[in-house]
Amino acid sequence: MNALDFSPLFRTAIGFDRMARQLETARGTAETSQSYPPYNIEKTGEDSYVLTMAVAGFGPDDVEITAKDNTLTIAARTQQNEEGRAFLYRGIAARAFERRFVLADHMVVDGANLEHGLLNVSLKRVVPEALKPRRIQVQNGRPQLQAVPQEQRAA
Repeated sequence: MNALDFSPLFRTAIGFDRMARQLETARGTAETSQSYPPYNIEKTGEDSYVLTMAVAGFGPDDVEITAKDNTLTIAARTQQNEEGRAFLYRGIAARAFERRFVLADHMVVDGANLEHGLLNVSLKRVVPEALKPRRIQVQNGRPQLQAVPQEQRAA
């Protein structure tokens, strides 16, 4: 297992320690990755994505979706009533699960729906107006200096 060395980055950049933690978390998650339930991540537009997860055997009341601190958590617990049922073969795994996804800054959950055993979670990037680039108007001529009144000069 190779460790990534971020010290060159930290010598010249400030505030990237969070990114380094996210990369370490992602690498650790990939090594211990679980495969249940299977999912797809699809880019549907410039700033929009859809996470599709196969959750056969679960209903809308069994699935809980939480977005907090740039982490999307999808968990499911089933309350199946098994009385009077005898399975000869059980291939549909309806076991409880919890999956976590790290979200980039300004990603928000736009909505979720469950249809035909597929959970679709819509995500989009919403950049605040203050962080968007803005054009600065360039004035022609020299800036006007205001004269300072005599009373304020003495102070």
